[in-house]
Amino acid sequence: MTNPAQEADDHAANEYENERVPDKALKGPASFWGMYAGEHTAGTEFMIGPLFVAYGVGAGDLILGLLLGNLAAVLTWRYLTTPVSMRLRHTLYHKLEKICGRRLVSAYNLANGLLFCFLAGAMVTVSATAVGVPFPEVKMPGFTDMMPTGFAWSAVVVVLGVLMTAVAMRGYSTVAKVANYAAPWMFLVFAACALATIPKLDSKELSDIWTGIPQAGNPKIGFWGVFFFAWFCNAAMHLGMSDMSVLRFARKPSCGWAPAAGMYLGHCLAWIAASLLFAYQIQKHGANASVAPGPIVFDAVGWTGLICVVIAGWTTANPTIYRAGLAFQGMVPSISRTTATLAAGVVCTIAGLFPALAMKLLDFVGIYGMVLAPVGAFIVVDVFLAKKLGVPEDPAEAAGSSFNIAALLAWVLPAAAGFWAVKHFSMPLPTYATLPVWIASGLLYIILAKTIGPKPIRP
Repeated sequence: MTNPAQEADDHAANEYENERVPDKALKGPASFWGMYAGEHTAGTEFMIGPLFVAYGVGAGDLILGLLLGNLAAVLTWRYLTTPVSMRLRHTLYHKLEKICGRRLVSAYNLANGLLFCFLAGAMVTVSATAVGVPFPEVKMPGFTDMMPTGFAWSAVVVVLGVLMTAVAMRGYSTVAKVANYAAPWMFLVFAACALATIPKLDSKELSDIWTGIPQAGNPKIGFWGVFFFAWFCNAAMHLGMSDMSVLRFARKPSCGWAPAAGMYLGHCLAWIAASLLFAYQIQKHGANASVAPGPIVFDAVGWTGLICVVIAGWTTANPTIYRAGLAFQGMVPSISRTTATLAAGVVCTIAGLFPALAMKLLDFVGIYGMVLAPVGAFIVVDVFLAKKLGVPEDPAEAAGSSFNIAALLAWVLPAAAGFWAVKHFSMPLPTYATLPVWIASGLLYIILAKTIGPKPIRP
């Protein structure tokens, strides 16, 4: 006889990784607003805000760029990612296998999982800078630190990585629940950081806070740099359709507005608050200013700020490890999601030992968006344009092919061209190239799918 309690446990643990999400498992807007607010009002904000100051952004360029860039990101989630997710109800990895073939998707899943692990690792680094503040033996990383700063630092990172992985292993429901608990008060701490810092500033003139002068040899960016970064720092999630993994659970289209909570509380107000912290550090310490989130927040609001930094890194790392686990499981379906998430957590923790990922976060998130976003263009073509343009739908599945050469070329060639353009045209951030690469991938896929792509097997 089947044990009802066991059935309930099995249902709770079922993340529907390789099947369409059933109606009974769909979630309302409340499950998404908290998750997006928690994920994006989080650890990255403590690094990205100071980096805007370090990259010499002026006050007007910062505010206008954030308002408009984040609006573009929200609209992309609402009117592109959410409709696709609700129509398919599958993970990105499951849909890509139908389009690209098993072997090509395995390569994509490896790249996707590793890049997500590196991002989560940067968040472990952020949290570790807070845990290390009370302990002088924990050496804080700076702009130029690429390697672990010592044994004590490494021990703190490992402990945090284990704890974050344990939460992610419990599945999406637990990840969302943690975010719902953490998000409301965390934004208040960001606001408190700003309010506590402003009276301490030697000069409160906006031009003295956001001076427009780059620090530590960084390139200068202006309005367009802020706009494109705000729009495309999460390009892998919206243009690249990675958030199909969470939005496939959406009960109604209005769930697609949930990213606005993260964009305007996190990617707008929290970035501004965090940049104030670093501006104060520069005014107070000059060339010796710390960029590590823990010390700069402790200077502003004390112990409450340290707790916030730990939780902030946590709420970003959890869903990112979860996504990485889904990618690894898509590569090796024979392993459970729990095992795949554990593997992702191990890679994330190792990555967290190296401060370089956090200190070069503007460049890193631009690169991972430019690499991962193009495959989202294939899905857009398959869902909205294939029948109209005579492009085969789910071509790899229909042809029984494990490797779609058309998809490979349409992914790799534009991404390679994007890297070349960033380097040779001296673009200060890779996010300048994200949209052209995405559009080029979609157009090239249409052409190649009709010429050299796998063709459906006729009965």
